Amino acid sequence: MVVQTFIKNKTVIPEILINMKKYLLVTLLISCSAMAFAQSKMACCAKPSATKQFAMLAADKKFVMAHPLPLKFHFQSDIGKPITYNTADGKTAGAFFFKAKRPTNNYLLVVHEWWGLNDWVKKESEKLYNDLGNVNVIDVDLYDGKVATTREDAGKFMQTVKDDRAQAIIKGAIAYAGPNARIATIGWCFGGGWSLQSSLLAGKQAIACVMYYGMPEQDVNKLKTLNCDVLGNFAAKDGWINPKVVAQFEENMKTAGKKATVHEYEADHGFANPSNPVYNSKATTEAYNYTLAFLKPRLK
Repeated sequence: MVVQTFIKNKTVIPEILINMKKYLLVTLLISCSAMAFAQSKMACCAKPSATKQFAMLAADKKFVMAHPLPLKFHFQSDIGKPITYNTADGKTAGAFFFKAKRPTNNYLLVVHEWWGLNDWVKKESEKLYNDLGNVNVIDVDLYDGKVATTREDAGKFMQTVKDDRAQAIIKGAIAYAGPNARIATIGWCFGGGWSLQSSLLAGKQAIACVMYYGMPEQDVNKLKTLNCDVLGNFAAKDGWINPKVVAQFEENMKTAGKKATVHEYEADHGFANPSNPVYNSKATTEAYNYTLAFLKPRLK
């Protein structure tokens, strides 16, 4: 009887097929929506990179106000000179270069604070150049020529730095040094974090990394690729790169099987810059002595 009813009522089968198609379509739409939601949730909840985390601090008013306007500072180097080199993104980059007195493959890459490649950075680089002995020093410029004199500009410049461009600038500097170059890095604040990133980018050419109160890389898998030891000079009173962040970095370095030597000073973020009103002479001297003791044997 049931079979006969289906045959006589020819409209039943098409209706069943239509309903099945509707059901499958709705199921497909629900599945796609669920996948899209899951992907968007993963994207929104994904932890930003160390460099982006630091750049995001420019939106924090407390962080911005913790950077007093720099005191007037002028320096004219008789040793260093501006250079231009090609970058892999088809552009060029500017830098300030101190050439070693004698041919050597030892290079120190210097990364500026959030103010940009200003006179204080050049003066500090010349001091390192003289104190380290026969070494080439390259001051990279991640702001592409822009130098801030106000907090607002510094925050804007730091936020607009794109990782791809910054990496191209650093890789270009490494290429300028050459395939046989032995690369050490150093930086402060914004440049402190990028000092560590520079050593990661240098790969097997990396021989030493010094970072002053910069955002450390916390990705253990990335840290496993690091080819050198790290010296960290941090400020115990730093409200952002605080002792908790530093302790986590030390733990991550241990997990990655890498060596990090950390010194923390009773000072504020930015303590090593004499043009900064929070400058701490004692902490600066101690940190600099540790820095020289760390770099000298590795740059022989």
